[in-house]
Amino acid sequence: MLGDDLVGIYLTGSFALGGGDAGSDCDFLVVVDGALSGDEERALRELHEEIPSWPGYWASNLEGSYAPRGDLETLGTLGRPWLYVDRGKREMLWSPHCNVEDVRWILLNRPLVMAGTDPRQFCCEVPAPVLQAAMRPQIENLLDDVRSWAPFDISWTQRYLVETACRMLYTLEHGEVITKPGALDWATEVLPAEWHDLIGQVREDRLVRWNAPPPAGSMERAVAFVEYVQARELSSRS
Repeated sequence: MLGDDLVGIYLTGSFALGGGDAGSDCDFLVVVDGALSGDEERALRELHEEIPSWPGYWASNLEGSYAPRGDLETLGTLGRPWLYVDRGKREMLWSPHCNVEDVRWILLNRPLVMAGTDPRQFCCEVPAPVLQAAMRPQIENLLDDVRSWAPFDISWTQRYLVETACRMLYTLEHGEVITKPGALDWATEVLPAEWHDLIGQVREDRLVRWNAPPPAGSMERAVAFVEYVQARELSSRS
């Protein structure tokens, strides 16, 4: 569909970091040489309309964007919308979802090339201070953001809050991106013992059915944990 405009196809997210499993989605980034033409966009929209009807788990668990190579050569284009498909969806949107610091960091530092050019030939560096600065508002807004799109009465959301808070805190304190299991391991080592049982529960329930009810009291504990991480982020400013 893209012909000579295709620069490369890459995995990002958990699989690029070495932590993907049967509970993950498959994050991808397709890089193109310049803006998509009208014909290319129409063809891609038709493709992604069809993909979720294909057999198998991964057909309904792909998520990613089509990014112009020029946008990846500079940090000045962060937040620019790219043609994007959400996990399991059929309709593509123009969204900045993948045009963020951590996706670029993974593309440059943990490249997993499916086809095409090594992204280290064109992707700009994301310095640790830039990555860390991006985490601060994400940590501060995590609860409000998740409440805007995820139900708080299912197991998946409870686990997501704890895993995401751990990953964000690790990036804030180390200036690197880590897998969800790696972030949970790190949090167990460095955070107070009062949170170890919650982290262990999230790790053990990783593959529990996504819409099962969370264990009794665990959602309240997850919210309290995010609030602890938020307080830790605020104290790190002083």
